[in-house]
Formats: sequence, structure tokens, C-alpha cells
Amino acid sequence: MTRFATWFGKNADAVIALVLAVVVAVIGLGVDLPNEAEITNSAILAVIGLLATSVLRDRGRRIPVEAEVRDTLRASSATLDGLSDRLGDLDRLEGVVSDTKRALDETAVVRVISGAEVARVLADARRETDRWLFKGGTGTYIRAKTLPECVATARRERRTLLFRLEIIDPTHPEVCEAYARHRRSVADGPDATGEPWTLERTRKEAYATILAACWHKQRFGMLDIDIGLSRTMTTLRYDLAASKVVVTRDDPRGEALVVDSGKFYYGWVSAELQTSLDQARRVPIEQARLAPLDDEPTVEEVRKLFEVIGIDLPQGCTDRDIIEIIRKALRARDPYE
Repeated sequence: MTRFATWFGKNADAVIALVLAVVVAVIGLGVDLPNEAEITNSAILAVIGLLATSVLRDRGRRIPVEAEVRDTLRASSATLDGLSDRLGDLDRLEGVVSDTKRALDETAVVRVISGAEVARVLADARRETDRWLFKGGTGTYIRAKTLPECVATARRERRTLLFRLEIIDPTHPEVCEAYARHRRSVADGPDATGEPWTLERTRKEAYATILAACWHKQRFGMLDIDIGLSRTMTTLRYDLAASKVVVTRDDPRGEALVVDSGKFYYGWVSAELQTSLDQARRVPIEQARLAPLDDEPTVEEVRKLFEVIGIDLPQGCTDRDIIEIIRKALRARDPYE
């Protein structure tokens, strides 16, 4: 009964139209009308009845279709919700894959080299660079190769050159002795230059790097060079050029790490070197113009230079010691040869 009432409520208009058409048609049979009018009225009523029947039949068919459509839409909505969750999972998976690929790419650019390949990679780095950041011991290789070759290239191409060097403080005997002791502990006898590492040699090597920086600065005005003196030693040496950073140890025949520019570790090393240099004792190289140096500096010129830049020479430093510092500054031996 409830089902019939529901059905009748939805289809009352069509049912009433059908009933009226039937009733009027029946009543019309008992009315005396001309044949043509009777036929017309009956036809109209028949059409109304057919329309009402069609409406009822159409609604009867539409109800299950609507129910099916609703069920389909409900199922589709549930499917779309599930698909949305899966798309979210795919996004997260894509992020993981991207991070993994980036980590593998970064790992791939850290190359390990050794022996003669170290000198070749450093030569490639010097060829087109406009900057060099260094942190290490006394800077022997900087004087022998890096600084003079980079200056020669920049002068030939008429462009600026930036150098930032951090070496051990030659006025601090403790760090110089610690460095010399470390070098002796990892090598038997003299190194490739033919000299053993002593406190005196360590100090002279560091003084020579300062002298070489001032000498090159006076001869090439577009050289922007800065030196920091550290009172702590490091067992690693960092050489950072525009194209790559090379991390080596004291043994030129040992292994080295190479990282190309544009990678995150290159940026980390650059920031570390600059921060470390900022904490070191700065050498006022700009004051060196007050103590001009000849192409072959004299002992008096070198003494005057260290005086005006505020770097004290060791007590008892003889003219022979100064001459050796000059030799190391301008004619340093390549430790990789």
C-alpha cells in the first residue's frame, strides 16, 4: 500500500489526466452530438489518454534508470576519491624518486683521483678561472704554479682575478711546529722539494707566500688578493676555482676529491672557506704599496715590506734567511714534480 501511495504521489497528474480522458470519453458516448464532433472529441480524448499512458510508461522506465544513474555516480565518486588518493601517493613517490636521483647525481660528480692526475686537474682548473680560494698549510703549490699562472692568464686576457688564501701564521711558533711535526710523521725524509720539514722551513714557506702575494699584487693591478693567517693547522688542502673544487692532502702522490661547480658540496666548501678566512688574522696587503719591490727584491726591501704590513720576522732572522724566503717566493719548486 505504501509503495502504491508513493507511486501515485509521483504520477498523480498523469493518472488524473488518464481517468478524466476515460470518464469524459464514456460520458461523451451518451451525448447526442453530430457525428463529426463526436469523432473529434473522441479523438482528442484518445490522444490525451495515449499521452497520459506514455507519461506513466516513461516515468515507470525512468525510475530504475535514475536509480541506476545515482548508483553509478555514487560508485564513480568513490572511484574518483580512490584515484585522488592514489594520485597523491604517486606525487609522493615522484618526490622520493626525484630526491633519490638528485642524491645519485650529486654522488656521481664526486670523483677520486690520484698521482699525476691531481696536477692535471689543477691545471685545468687554472686555465679559465677568474677566482681561487685556498686553505691549507704554507701555500707552496700556490706560489709555484697557481698564483703565477693565473696572473699570467688574467694579464693576457686583461681581466680581473680574485685570490683568497688562508695559510698558517708564521709568527705563531706553536702552529708552525705542529705543522712540521705532522708533515714529518706522514713522510720519511725530505719531500719532493728535497727539504725536510722543520719549524724554520715551515715559517719560511709561509713568509714566502705572503711575499709572493705582495710581489704579484704590485705588478698586476687587477689582482684582488687577500691573505688570512690561521693559528690552527689542517691536514686537508682546499683549492676552489670557478669550475671545480679539489680537496687534497699533503702527499701530492695521494688521492684527491674533485667536485664540479653547481653541485651543493661546491657551494658548501665555498661558504666554509670564506667563513674560515673571515676568522683568520688578515694581512693588510694594501699597505704593501708603501714598500715597493724590485723584480728581484733586495733584503732591505723585504724587511721593509714585512714592517709596513705588520708581520714580524723571527728574532735573529739573518740576511741569508731573507734571501731564502725570496727564493721560495719567486722560484718555488713544484711539489708535484
